[in-house]
Amino acid sequence: MRSFLTMLGIIIGVASVIILVSIVNAYMSYMTESFASLGTNRISVNMVNLSTRSVSDDEMYEFYEEHTDVFDNLSPVVSVSTRVKHGSDTMSSTSVTGVSEEYLDIMGYDLAAGRNIQYSDLISRQKVCVIGYYVASELYGSAENALGQTLKVGGYAYQVVGVAQRQSEDAMEDGGTDDFVWLPYSCAVKLTRNAVINNYTFTIMDLSAASDASELISDFLLETFKDEDLFSVTAMSEMLDSLNSMIAMVSAGLGGIAGISLLVAGVGVMNIMLVSVTERTREIGIRKALGARKGVILQQFVIEAAVQSALGGIIGILIGSVATTAVGKMAGLDASPTPGAVLVSFSVSVAIGLFFGYAPARRAAGLNPIDALRSE
Repeated sequence: MRSFLTMLGIIIGVASVIILVSIVNAYMSYMTESFASLGTNRISVNMVNLSTRSVSDDEMYEFYEEHTDVFDNLSPVVSVSTRVKHGSDTMSSTSVTGVSEEYLDIMGYDLAAGRNIQYSDLISRQKVCVIGYYVASELYGSAENALGQTLKVGGYAYQVVGVAQRQSEDAMEDGGTDDFVWLPYSCAVKLTRNAVINNYTFTIMDLSAASDASELISDFLLETFKDEDLFSVTAMSEMLDSLNSMIAMVSAGLGGIAGISLLVAGVGVMNIMLVSVTERTREIGIRKALGARKGVILQQFVIEAAVQSALGGIIGILIGSVATTAVGKMAGLDASPTPGAVLVSFSVSVAIGLFFGYAPARRAAGLNPIDALRSE
């Protein structure tokens, strides 16, 4: 019982390190996947166009054409605040966005039916649209039935020419990833009654060149605006790197806090071993009188402390592994024990046994045989 109580601190410490680090890593993976769905190869550009300093869509496209070795796609993004109607049905949560023919590739979507917005639609300002799978299901029953139908956006009738494939694996809902309407950006500009486009989305060829691509855009915009406060260039990959760095710091901090319990457990191991040496003083005296060397006595107590710590570490790993899976399921995360956390926590637990067991073992090895034999 005393040995188990000695190991209890190590069990709790090892289990805590494994649970905390593994849950944080699972959350990191979840955030990484969430950002990946936003497109790590995308760069978002937001501008505040002034009457004296502004960048038109033609100028932005000229810049894009000059650097096709860096950029893969470009699309203006014009958000329209309006409702979508079809007959007596109204959808108020549907996002309405004006985009170019390249926006489908930028988002990484495929079509379930029909065609994409085309360049000719942009030039002639054709009132056509591509809708999300949820919109097609709610208003028309299916993607196929939606083709050729009309819906009203901002009071104007738009013909549905395409339906994007379903994106959400779960139940579709208002405002979800399948609840959208894409219009030609030339039509969306008229709906917003704003002749200047303020938002653009680029995709880059090489993720490793995200910083260079962002700097290229910033230099281009700075030539016109002369003020960095009038625009922002955001690379998703850089945001993801920053997020991962922050989460890694949090993970290390939580692991360190959990590691404090291992240090406390080490002090407990040392105390129990000191008690053990005191209780077994006569035994140590008999062994030394029979010829046991200091090294043998030292080895005996160090091994005893190390075995206790190792057993505590193994039990802690088992408890931590089971608890990690259970906590992950409750939190809705795909959490599993991190090999690094398991290895580090177990190694630390054994090291603690060796380190904190050495002082009592050295005291035992240094006892005088005569004094030890006289001990009661």
